[in-house]
Amino acid sequence: MSIITTILASLVALEHLYIMYLETIATHSDATSRVFAMDKEELTRKSVTTLFRNQGVYNGLLAIFLFYGIFTGNLEIVSIFVLFVIGAASYGAMTSSPKILLTQGGPAIATLLSILLFK
Repeated sequence: MSIITTILASLVALEHLYIMYLETIATHSDATSRVFAMDKEELTRKSVTTLFRNQGVYNGLLAIFLFYGIFTGNLEIVSIFVLFVIGAASYGAMTSSPKILLTQGGPAIATLLSILLFK
């Protein structure tokens, strides 16, 4: 795996660790309110908190498996999870906000391009 791919995949994993932090630990914070464009009052609803924490677990696991692929040099694992991020970002762009494709999907798309160009 090239150093460029390693760096880009690590950025994707770190981004998802940050998302996990916002969704599971800092659920009611100003940062979470800003990032997800939601009122803090809405974030304090039990149903929203539960949903966010569930999503946070998925994002954390995604980051862990990306790091596993990076540290073991397993390009197939990195590719699978980068494609997963691109798919989730595409769905988010269609259903929530188009900017998700750039903010969440951009680093994953760059990683995929790096994988294809620099194997």
